[in-house]
Amino acid sequence: MIEKRQFYINGQWVDTIDGRDHPVINPSTEEQCAVISLGGAKDADAAVAAAKAAFPAWMKTPIADRIALFKKLLEVYTSRSEDMAQAISLEMGAPIDMSRQQQVTTGTFHMNGFLKAIEGFQFDRPLGDHAPDDRIIYEPIGVCALITPWNWPMNQIVLKVGAAIMSGCTMVLKPSEESPLNGVIFAEMMHEAGFPAGVFNLVNGDGMSVGNTLTGHPDVDMVSFTGSTRAGIAISKNAADSLKRVHLELGGKGANLVFADADEKAVARGVLRVMNNSGQSCNAPTRMLVQRSIYDQALEIAAETANKITVGPSDAEGRHIGPVVNEVQFNKIQALIQKGIDEGARLIAGGTGRPEGLNRGFYVRPTVFADANNQMTIAREEIFGPVMAIIPFDTEEEAVEIANDTPYGLTNYVQTQDSDRANRMARSLRSGMVEMNGKSRSMGSPFGGMKQSGNGREGGVWGIEDFLEVKSVSGWTAE
Repeated sequence: MIEKRQFYINGQWVDTIDGRDHPVINPSTEEQCAVISLGGAKDADAAVAAAKAAFPAWMKTPIADRIALFKKLLEVYTSRSEDMAQAISLEMGAPIDMSRQQQVTTGTFHMNGFLKAIEGFQFDRPLGDHAPDDRIIYEPIGVCALITPWNWPMNQIVLKVGAAIMSGCTMVLKPSEESPLNGVIFAEMMHEAGFPAGVFNLVNGDGMSVGNTLTGHPDVDMVSFTGSTRAGIAISKNAADSLKRVHLELGGKGANLVFADADEKAVARGVLRVMNNSGQSCNAPTRMLVQRSIYDQALEIAAETANKITVGPSDAEGRHIGPVVNEVQFNKIQALIQKGIDEGARLIAGGTGRPEGLNRGFYVRPTVFADANNQMTIAREEIFGPVMAIIPFDTEEEAVEIANDTPYGLTNYVQTQDSDRANRMARSLRSGMVEMNGKSRSMGSPFGGMKQSGNGREGGVWGIEDFLEVKSVSGWTAE
């Protein structure tokens, strides 16, 4: 049994002040694999106090020194990548090969992205040639509460911590209590890299205790949260009294527009993109919109692709998908699959219940619905599991109307060989990101959404700027 009851505060591992034990469950087996402490308000207060005390000196630390520490962190992270892969696989169910190849590498990808973004970043710059005596100064916003989810833990932790470091902010990280072990390992890495005491602090806890304390804390200047839209709304309300900045990366219900001239791999690629990480990705293209002239063919490919996907335990090597994270998620997904059946969508792959041969663990059958419409529950709600709904359309205008008819606006996808149409779609789709023809966005590309998918951007220059205040100075004397 792994025991990780301590928190990392002010450069030390310390016992909780008012915490309680919390079991960490292996979703592959439904058995307890670790125990952590869930902290309380006093633990959060101690972490915020440490971050506040460290801020004045860290803010003034030359950017070259912050970069040097960040490069050291990258070295340590790389050296402990297997430890990280094993932890993520154990606690949230990512198959070990996927954990090594995708989960852990998101961290190195974003670290390198921040190192690239900081090159030439001007924290102190003239307003313009027309105003030689005016200066624009970018300053760190202050103490930041970073609240991260369980589904892509290193992706989200590094996007927030990296931006905070580069900007000169101090921070308190609260990882998800569903997958906390990776956060503990990351704190060990920060310590080994040599960051000054108080710059980075980690407190485990749930949303009602540590989460509420951090988001409403008068000494926290910014909250950066990734999670559900419901939780994002609650955080915004709790933070409102102190008027702190709130950055939200929330849910999604991405549409994947497959036109008749899409490449031959487009449908299969879309199905696999949904099922990756057992469907637990906010930017998954869970609504596939298919032009009617290729609709029947697309259904055949989608069903065939989904039926070939295997499901298995996270500690087994291979290209299968693992379980979903916990019993609550499992039951929610099962209920939504049944809702799709009850509302008249046609099941062409998967369905309710565990996959054959698996009677324990939170395993979900890769599921595809045909003949859905955009008013069905499976097309409106974020399922956060390996479930996709296929909706037919006739015209380009109809596809855009269906795609945009959602409270979410995170990522949409377009499959067409007509470059003019692709560009029209990119401008017409109401989402923070649009991905074309299976091409991933590049390093440093901003991640984030609009509408109920949140606000702000993570990654690259945009991610750094979100942690900065802009100060305008007149009467500046050239140095």
